[in-house]
Amino acid sequence: MDIKLIKQVVDLMKRSDISEFEYEEDGLKLRLSSKGADAPQIIHAAPVAQTAAPFPAPAAEAAATNTAAAPAAEEKGIAIIKSPMVGTFYRAASPESPPFANVGTKAGPDTIVCIIEAMKVMNEIQAEMSGVITEVLVENGEAVEYGQPLFKIKTA
Repeated sequence: MDIKLIKQVVDLMKRSDISEFEYEEDGLKLRLSSKGADAPQIIHAAPVAQTAAPFPAPAAEAAATNTAAAPAAEEKGIAIIKSPMVGTFYRAASPESPPFANVGTKAGPDTIVCIIEAMKVMNEIQAEMSGVITEVLVENGEAVEYGQPLFKIKTA
């Protein structure tokens, strides 16, 4: 593992709401955790033993996630606007401002639907498709992951 990468992750954890981080590479597993204002601490860093079926649980979780997400994605004429990054989801530019997108909002490819804050940078997220917002899938101020569904949009 690259020590520079680990230092960057620790720095990111200090500046954000990320409280746990887990990474695995070339048979080495690293887990970082921070509680409150404490600096992130290495909880577990050890070689991972390779077995005939390495990681059956995550494979089962992925299968469960795929089957749960498949019906939503298969709804006719419904597309999903996904998060392009890890960060904090905001529906409006400020607490006093109205949300960028509500249920029923007509959106075009350039329409800003939310903001995702990552490393103290406010990133405006565009719909990248035309349609009508049918569902908001994330609460304001909630942490989001890369690829996490944010909105359902009726495209046809």
